[in-house]
Amino acid sequence: MAVTIRLSRQGAKKNPQYLVVAVDSNKKRDGAYLENLGHYYPKAKTAQEKVKVNQEAVQAWIAKGAQMSQTVGQLLKPTAAK
Repeated sequence: MAVTIRLSRQGAKKNPQYLVVAVDSNKKRDGAYLENLGHYYPKAKTAQEKVKVNQEAVQAWIAKGAQMSQTVGQLLKPTAAK
């Protein structure tokens, strides 16, 4: 089973909110996931409110062989520097 860390869309029309999830790569975008790792709110006013992720859980999944999607990699790059 190949695990991917990617976004799952939540929220209402024109008010997107995303979950950062660890999911089997064969599952649908908004299908069942293995673990919820955090949130991404693209319409938030400040950068701190936009991305809230459990870094320890992300690192644990990467250690187990999970691959990050390109979008999640770009989102988490600024938070990894902190």
